[in-house]
Amino acid sequence: METEFVMQEMMIGKFEEYLVERENSASTVEKYVRDVKTFFRFLGDVPAVSRKRLLEYKDWLLENYAVRSANSMLVALNQFLVFIEKGKMRIKQIRVQTQMFREAEREMDREEFIRLVKTARAHGREQLALLMETVCSTGIRISELRFFRVENVRRGMVKVWNKGKYRLVLLPESIRKKLLIYISKNKIRSGAVFCTRNGKEKDRSNIWKEMKSVAEKADIDPEKVFPHNLRHLFARTFYKKTKNLINLADILGHSSLEVTRIYTSEGIEEWKRNLEMLDLVDEGDWKEKKK
Repeated sequence: METEFVMQEMMIGKFEEYLVERENSASTVEKYVRDVKTFFRFLGDVPAVSRKRLLEYKDWLLENYAVRSANSMLVALNQFLVFIEKGKMRIKQIRVQTQMFREAEREMDREEFIRLVKTARAHGREQLALLMETVCSTGIRISELRFFRVENVRRGMVKVWNKGKYRLVLLPESIRKKLLIYISKNKIRSGAVFCTRNGKEKDRSNIWKEMKSVAEKADIDPEKVFPHNLRHLFARTFYKKTKNLINLADILGHSSLEVTRIYTSEGIEEWKRNLEMLDLVDEGDWKEKKK
C-alpha cells in the first residue's frame, strides 16, 4: 500500500502543544505523548506510515501488552492521527468481551489492606498510611487527592472536578478526624494535605513506589499493591454492605454501571460457585451411567 505520510519527531512536540491547549489533564498529556513516542520507536529507521504499518503496530501491541493497555495506546495514536489530519487512517480498537469479574489473585482483601496500613505506620510512614486509608474509605481516584485541602477536610466535604464533571465526596467522620489530627500535628494551615517534602502535591508515581516498598515489608504480593486497587477494595466492600450499585456508581463518579459492576464482581471462583447453586441440571442420568 502506498505510504500515507512520513512521521517526524517534531510532530510529537506539536501534538503535545495541541493537547495542552485543548486543556487535557497533565497526566493525559503525558500518557498520550508517551504512547505516540512508542509508535515512533516502533517505526524505527523507516518512519513511513501506511495502513499496513499501522495494522502491524496493532499486532505488535497485542503481542507485547495486555488488551486494555493496547487499546489505550491505540486511542492515543488515533488522537495523533486526527491532529495531523490523517483521521481516515485511524485504527479500530481490539474488541473483547466485557469481563464481569476480576482476577481474585490480583485483588487485595481487607486483612491485607489493614496489614499494609499498620506496616506503613510501624515504619514511620504515617502520611502514606493515612493517604491509603483516605482513598480506601472514600473511593476516590489517586488523581483526586489534590482536592483534599485543609478547608475541605474541615467541612467534611470535598468537591472534586474530574473528567469534565463535578461531584461531592463525603468524608466518613472517622477519616475526617484522622485527617484533622494529621493537619494539626504537621501545622498545615491551608492547601493540599498530602505533599512531598518539597511541598509539591503527591502524585501517582510517588505513591506507587511507596506502596510497593511497604508491600514487601508487609509480606503482601506486590502485584496486589497499587493505588487503584484501594478504590477496588472500597467498591467491593461498599457493595457487599449495601447492595446499592447506583449509589456506588455516584460515589465513584462513574456514568456507566457496567464499569462499577466490574469493580464489585467477586472473581471466577465466586462466579463458578453461583452457577453451581442454580441446580438446573438433572444429574440422575449421569449418576446411573457412572455406576
